[in-house]
Amino acid sequence: MRLGIVSDIHCNIAGLREALAVMGPIDELLCLGDSVDRNRFSNAVVALLKDLDARIILGNHDEAFLSEMPNREGVDMELAAFLAGQPHRRMLTYGRKKVLMIHSTPWEPRGEYIFPHNKKLALFAEAGADYVLYGHTHAHVVSRFGGVLVVNPGTAGEGRDSSDGRHLSCAVLDTATDEARLIHYVDPRFPPSRV
Repeated sequence: MRLGIVSDIHCNIAGLREALAVMGPIDELLCLGDSVDRNRFSNAVVALLKDLDARIILGNHDEAFLSEMPNREGVDMELAAFLAGQPHRRMLTYGRKKVLMIHSTPWEPRGEYIFPHNKKLALFAEAGADYVLYGHTHAHVVSRFGGVLVVNPGTAGEGRDSSDGRHLSCAVLDTATDEARLIHYVDPRFPPSRV
């Protein structure tokens, strides 16, 4: 199985569409949360994820928006209800491989930011899965701890890492080869200027 992985879209429909283009053919799309912003909803992002039958989990921004609904103007309430019906985590099985989808951490309370060099990243290997996929930090990770591959695709919506030019990123996980590939791309909303 080729699994396309996106996270932290933050209402950036152009970033999500570009992620789908650069990933190439995939068997399934996994979204690790923060499809929307805490103060803004994107009908286009949620509708596209729904149309693609993506496996979706909620992130902290999704939860904040849905709990407060700060701005209902223009929000498709059926799409909001669809997003609200998604879980905080998913355990998926592909053949004999288990894939855990989380937004921040596999332990409670959720919400801690585990960046690539944090020693706690190794604890993800204790989550009972072959692959642990997480988002939240907007920082990409592909690290192996024993037999467990931990992947953070970075962000498909809001580049924050100045070391890579604030590029967006996504990942493709191949469960047959047991490898994940990160893909970096320019945010389509801010194309590089031509001099």
